[in-house]
Amino acid sequence: MNRSCVNCLKSLVVALHFLCWLCGAFVVAFGEFQMVHSKFESLVTTFWPVYPSNTLIVTGTIVTCVCYVGVLGGMRENRCMLISFFVLLFILMLVELAMACVFLVYSREIDTYFERDLMRSLEIYRNSGPEGNQTIKDDFDAVQHLFRCCGVHGESDWRGNVPISCCIKDPCNTIIRPNWEEGCLVKLRDWFARNYLSTGAGVVTMFIMQFVCLSITIPVFCHFSRQGLGYQ
Repeated sequence: MNRSCVNCLKSLVVALHFLCWLCGAFVVAFGEFQMVHSKFESLVTTFWPVYPSNTLIVTGTIVTCVCYVGVLGGMRENRCMLISFFVLLFILMLVELAMACVFLVYSREIDTYFERDLMRSLEIYRNSGPEGNQTIKDDFDAVQHLFRCCGVHGESDWRGNVPISCCIKDPCNTIIRPNWEEGCLVKLRDWFARNYLSTGAGVVTMFIMQFVCLSITIPVFCHFSRQGLGYQ
């Protein structure tokens, strides 16, 4: 095979591996963005291990590390590193496929856990003193302010001790103030369901890109190995 053609194919292999690395880095950044801007983790704790932001950060970090091995192996033409990359990426793809299925299932089962967790958080908020459980208080206030809702099912859940975050508009320091009538259960549940579906779709997209990368680079790698053209 012409040496320039060989170099071109090797550059393609490295570029594909680098593309996978960029995808992993983007997933980590998106997970960090979700974690910083989402104030709801303390309110819904039943399925925290598969919370979208946590899953994106862990998955993206692993993808980034695995693809870095592929990029380095392609640049150095190191057979051992590339074989390790192919094996690790194949295992990772199987895990991602399982994760996508879990997210799609959880998006349908989310009703089972939401009401119970939110009512538990509201009870903690209502029964806490001024300095107690500040995380839950801040998160519940953020939810009510962001989604323009009050309580879990409505204002009556607070039993007269309605927080100021339920207030519709200023002035909110009056004895009788207008509060949002709609509860937060439906709005927050729909938000979580959308996040689970979008995260599952993102994992599937990353799986497809990795599959394309493997389907192109493995035949090239095997051909070069048989011909003795690098990758020793």
